[in-house]
Amino acid sequence: MRRVHFQQKKRYKVKGEVQLSKLVMIFASMSGNTEEMADHIAGAIRETESEIEVIDIMDSPEASILEQYDGIILGAYTWGDGDLPDDFLDFYDAMDSIDLNGKKAAVFGSCDSGYPKYGVAVDILIEKLQERGAAVVLEGLKVELTPEDEDVEKCLQFGAEFVKHLS
Repeated sequence: MRRVHFQQKKRYKVKGEVQLSKLVMIFASMSGNTEEMADHIAGAIRETESEIEVIDIMDSPEASILEQYDGIILGAYTWGDGDLPDDFLDFYDAMDSIDLNGKKAAVFGSCDSGYPKYGVAVDILIEKLQERGAAVVLEGLKVELTPEDEDVEKCLQFGAEFVKHLS
């Protein structure tokens, strides 16, 4: 499967006298559905002239990097009957040792209604962010399998709305 990395070298952008928020997105994708969502959300954020660093969980980021950002977006598909993907487990466990007070956050993920628990990974990550002190500012975005046109629009709105909560 083709992996596209959307990492940006610039993490901090200054516009005039105003310092814009530092944003990060970390996502897990097996089939490419959550990655496609990540691409649309990040694109919408960049349309607002904000910068975001996008990291695939397969690149093994340390959970402590979340403390360096003002805004945090996590994305994951739900595995099996309601679990986080295995790729996200170490990161998730390491989040127990970080402080996210004062951070704004949001969560998204691709889901499959063929399983009894729909999109539980999104709910699990929201709960963890809140436990660590982050303010989750948007309802979790759950999309059925591959994003269709209507879902792409939801992803674009999700990204744009997240930026509005940072100012």
